[in-house]
Amino acid sequence: MSSAAEQEAVQQPVREAERRERAEGARSTRPAAGFDGPRRPVPVWPGAPGPLGACFRAGPDGTMGTNFALWAGGAEAVELCLFDGPGPGSVETRVRLTEPTDEIWHGFVPGVLPGQRYGYRVHGRWDPWTGARWNPAKLLLDPYARAVDGDFRLPAEVYGHVRDWPEQHVADTVRDERDSAPHVPKGVVVHDDDDWADDHRPQTPWADSVIYELHVRGFTRLHPEIPEELRGTYAGLAHPAAVGHLLRLGVTAVELLPVQQFAHEDHLLRRGLSNHWGYNSIGYFAPHAAYAASGTAGRQVGEFKRMVRALHSAGIEVVLDVVYNHTAEAGELGPTLSLKGIDNRGYYRLQPDARRYTDYTGCGNTLHVVRPQVLRLITDSLRYWVTEMGVDGFRFDLATALARSAHDVDMFSPFLAAVAQDPVLRRVKLIAEPWDLGPGGYRTGGFPPRWAEWNDRYRDAVRDFWRGALPDVRDLGYRLSGSSDLYARGGRGPSASVDFVTAHDGFTLRDLVSYDRKHNEANGEGNRDGSDDNRSWNCGAEGETDDETVQALRRRQMRNLLTTLLVSTGVPMLVAGDEMGRTQRGNNNAYCQDNETGWVDWTLLQNPGWRALFELTSRLITLRRRHPVLRRRAFFSGHARAADGLRDLAWFTPRGTEMAESDWYAPTATLGMYLSGRDIPGRDERGAPVTDDSFLAVLHAGDRPVDFVLPGPPWARRYEVIVDTSREEQARAPGPAHPSGAAITVPARCALLLKAVD
Repeated sequence: MSSAAEQEAVQQPVREAERRERAEGARSTRPAAGFDGPRRPVPVWPGAPGPLGACFRAGPDGTMGTNFALWAGGAEAVELCLFDGPGPGSVETRVRLTEPTDEIWHGFVPGVLPGQRYGYRVHGRWDPWTGARWNPAKLLLDPYARAVDGDFRLPAEVYGHVRDWPEQHVADTVRDERDSAPHVPKGVVVHDDDDWADDHRPQTPWADSVIYELHVRGFTRLHPEIPEELRGTYAGLAHPAAVGHLLRLGVTAVELLPVQQFAHEDHLLRRGLSNHWGYNSIGYFAPHAAYAASGTAGRQVGEFKRMVRALHSAGIEVVLDVVYNHTAEAGELGPTLSLKGIDNRGYYRLQPDARRYTDYTGCGNTLHVVRPQVLRLITDSLRYWVTEMGVDGFRFDLATALARSAHDVDMFSPFLAAVAQDPVLRRVKLIAEPWDLGPGGYRTGGFPPRWAEWNDRYRDAVRDFWRGALPDVRDLGYRLSGSSDLYARGGRGPSASVDFVTAHDGFTLRDLVSYDRKHNEANGEGNRDGSDDNRSWNCGAEGETDDETVQALRRRQMRNLLTTLLVSTGVPMLVAGDEMGRTQRGNNNAYCQDNETGWVDWTLLQNPGWRALFELTSRLITLRRRHPVLRRRAFFSGHARAADGLRDLAWFTPRGTEMAESDWYAPTATLGMYLSGRDIPGRDERGAPVTDDSFLAVLHAGDRPVDFVLPGPPWARRYEVIVDTSREEQARAPGPAHPSGAAITVPARCALLLKAVD
């Protein structure tokens, strides 16, 4: 027997005895120390078990008040806690809810008006060995709270167990009896009868969409034209200066990094940092309070709605990045903020050793979406953001964690089935991040119809091509033409592919061409965090440099990447600031950088070079909007439909000949892609065939110029240069025209877009 095995054999009886002793001493539902303090009498009527949450309405005799309803399966008692004001000094009044219906504890409290702060204390067994972690000393946030008042700080009092217990391997089994109420935020009763009658949703078709991923705070924090008091807020994003930039750029949708109420991790707070990105949700119905300029007593709800209205008025849809795969309560050593104290076993996936959590997310826990109450929480939340808050779609973080049944990923899972049949959710945009960290969790191309997916294979192929690391162009051809190999099954089309070169997670576009290695030292994790697989190239110098040759090459590479993205078939996604050269100084995991690293630097637009990049990006988006051949709704067939042999898609070598099978397997730095506007599937709104101009895109990643022979009839008789990324400034009018059959010189590392003329 090994020494490790011997130690385990010795420790096992000790642990078992310890478990029995603690279990016997902790099974009672005794109140926490100080729990039965003075209280003022508050009438509570039976109320109703629905809707869940706090609902301000008229009572049975017309008296106005609030109905409170909380699902707490397995609980032995639930107390509603009302607070007379903000801050830790507010007086708490506790009201026992005595009307459980189908595991929902409910009561109507007359006289409780909007603005009332509240929380819950839930009684039950303390038996971590079976997953039971009830602790009435801990004030819990209502999972259905529409607004949250206060900041999540994590002192020892907010942990259900004794966080600093000397023996950390059993710390989670020792119940902490201290009151957490002074240290945690409270829910806020909200009443808003807005019916959205004056709102007009853009309802942009998928194929016409251009997505712009942004951070509410980071996008507006430094904008010089937004009033100081509005920067970093929903009101700041609604400001004409912010909306005007989006309109000039031409995007059709903003994808907001998490705006549902989130908390900061303890390890970040101890280092003086915070969770800037917000992928640490704790309130699925509440807009994050710190982004509200109007205060946190419920007014953040109206401010969020006004932001959505302002964007809708500009024709811009609002998509939320949502995190339903895990919560901010982490694993067994995490805080007790809400679900863990309401019913730990009912909300989270637990291991056979029920003290431990199943973690498919890398964040300590995973919500158990198969359970009806969890599925209801998520779908109720989604419907609320659509019907009450006006949003137009969702991007689901680590979406395969939601698609797991008992263990494995299942594309017929309860979550996907519930969304598919829901009359509200099935009509909004749904985007999956098609992977998680569990076994079998990588599912790019695997989601069902009506779902789009972040296409990481597009990102990798395009990055590798432009840095000269693709062994051949087989994969690139699929990516440029809509990834039919991934999405053609099940009736899906090119719009299932959300194409991107950069995202919030990773290098910015400028850093992608400026750094070979990540530089995450400011995160305080020894540069161990963040991906090491960046597929980047620094163009000859690591980081910022005064070398004008390197700077010019980097700007050209950025133009190449943006041009490739915006002429590809699929739904393009840009990241805020990439269009004007934003940098994070090589940090590829700026999740905790709520500072200049994580904010958009608007002074970049004063630099002629970065202003030119913005103008090119805007021009490419305009080209895409004007030309349906660049935003096809169906995959290319590759077959000739006309007598002259013209096909809807053709690929060319630099010799001007169509690519043979062997050409796809040969190393090459040059690829020609012909897009025919003659045979576009579908018809316009009046039933007429859709026709367009035809284009030839020439992508050349080599470090030396190459001669490229322009294809002759039936492809075209001549070609006009529309975009030439070798030029810093792009001409608005068509560039030089070349006859078919001519050999044009394509500069090194250059993308050309040419219009084919009959």
